[in-house]
This record gives sequence, C-alpha cells and structure tokens, in this order.
Amino acid sequence: MRIVFMGTPAFAVPSLEALAGNGAELHVITAPDRPKGRGQTIAASPVNAAAQRLGLPVLQPERVRAPEAIDQIRALRPELIVVVAFGQILPKALLQIPPRGCINVHASLLPAYRGAAPIQWAIIRGETRTGVTIMLMDEGMDTGPILMQEAVEIGPEERAGQLMERLSRVGAALLMNALDPWMHGALTPAAQDHAAGTYAPSLKKSDGEIVWDQSAREIINLIRGTDPWPGAWTSHGDQPWRIWRAASAPRQPGQWAPGTITAIHKESLEVAAGAGSVMIQELQIPNRRKMTVAEFLAGHPLKVGATLGEPARV
Repeated sequence: MRIVFMGTPAFAVPSLEALAGNGAELHVITAPDRPKGRGQTIAASPVNAAAQRLGLPVLQPERVRAPEAIDQIRALRPELIVVVAFGQILPKALLQIPPRGCINVHASLLPAYRGAAPIQWAIIRGETRTGVTIMLMDEGMDTGPILMQEAVEIGPEERAGQLMERLSRVGAALLMNALDPWMHGALTPAAQDHAAGTYAPSLKKSDGEIVWDQSAREIINLIRGTDPWPGAWTSHGDQPWRIWRAASAPRQPGQWAPGTITAIHKESLEVAAGAGSVMIQELQIPNRRKMTVAEFLAGHPLKVGATLGEPARV
C-alpha cells in the first residue's frame, strides 16, 4: 500500500507510527520547520521529527494547494492519503489524486465540533463526552461522510492537553481498524447530518480571557480547555495573570461583584463569579514560572476586596 501521510502536530504522531508499523510504503507531508521558543531556533514539527526517526521520506511545502506541491504528491502515486491535523484545507485537485480518496482522523464525534480546535472547545463548552471520527474527506470543513467513530468520556478535571494525548492514541487505533476494511471496500461511508453541525475554530489568545460574570463552572471549563494554549487569563491592576489551576465552590454569603477576591486562603484565592466562586490554586505572572497560591502570596500580598479583570456586564 502506498500512502501519503499529512500531519504536523504531536496529535498526529501516534497515527503515523501506527501506519509505519503496518508495513505501508509511506511518504510524509508536513509543515516547514519554523522558529520556536524565545531564541526562535528553527525546529522541526513533531511529525517531521517522528518521520526522521522512522526513516521516512518527507516533503514540506509551504502551501499544499500550490501547483508544484500537488504535482509532487501526484508523482508519489498514492493509493490513499491519510490526514491528521495537517493544518491546511486540501484542494479538490489533491483530493482527487488517490483512487481510495483521502481519509481524516478528526478529534470529535462529527458533525459536532468541526474545525481546528475540537478538543479545546468541547471542554470549554462543558461537554462530558467526545470521541474520534474517521472521515472520507470532501472540499468542506470536516463535512465528508463518516467511516468509523469511537466515543470517549471526558474526565471532570481533564485538560485539553491531557485529552489531546489520549485521543491521539484512540485515533491511531481507530485508523488502523478502519484502514483495511476501507481499502477492501468493506466500509460504506455514511453522510453527516449537516443540520446538526457545530464548529470549533482555531483558538486565539483573546479566547482565554476570563469573564467573571460567567458561572464558576464555565470559568473552570475555560481554564481546562485553554491549557496548555493560550491559557486562561485575567488581570490584577495592570498586571496580567495566567490562571492554570482552579476549583469551583459555592458563593460565600455576602454581596460581592464578580471578579472580587472574597477570601484569601493558604492554598487558594477565592474569587466571586457570576454564580459560585472560583478557587484559584495555581497562577503565573509575566516573566515568572507557574506558582502555587502559597508561593505567590509569599511575595505578592493581597487584600480581600481586590478585583480581577474587567467583568463584562450583560
């Protein structure tokens, strides 16, 4: 089997490794190496690094829809293209190259959470269940017919990074379960219910802003869903705070505006939310590492009644 594998981040690596262990003739397409970190050192994508470790040939086009990139892929004569978190929309000319089409490993139960950040938005929106879909790609945004799905429960404290790692392994196993039946014509694609489609666009830094008028549960979900990136954030005066760990609690008696620090405990800061309270346990200020509240308070005294952020009024 000649397969072109297209992927970029760590989520795609288990699927690449599974295909490599299955004896397929693999060619890898991934993003060009990019500057990374404070030193802006050029670094390979996780998929490129894995492909080099596995001894697989790699192409790194800047734009996969460029005519020269399409010609390069066509010259590989793939029977199938497998796409896992590649990061670019495939044009029709590319979708038409392999006789068995292009299949995608998507981290949601389609048609829910189409788009680039299904894991993060599922947690942010309070879902308790998600999964992985193997889909036959078309020209739309995750709109192609479904070949196979597997549901997964989301842990009540699970964070986006943790769920992403878990679903990457589920996706690799599901891909291998679907591969031979699809190649031998034993799977029938099932059309999605497009009326039920929901979307999960790429996260922006602004998506991590805590709106204290929301309920404590919604704020906790935001903290979980934006970890590790972009991180949930608020401000104290003119200083931004990243909130990495927190728990919810019933609101203490008294009238406190959302965003007000209502109590200072040894291990947490209690902040009023629109409903309930958020118990901040771990935070980070600019140019410092993540700190527990106990570590933070040792050098940054606070008083009850101080306010965080600029609550949005509705």
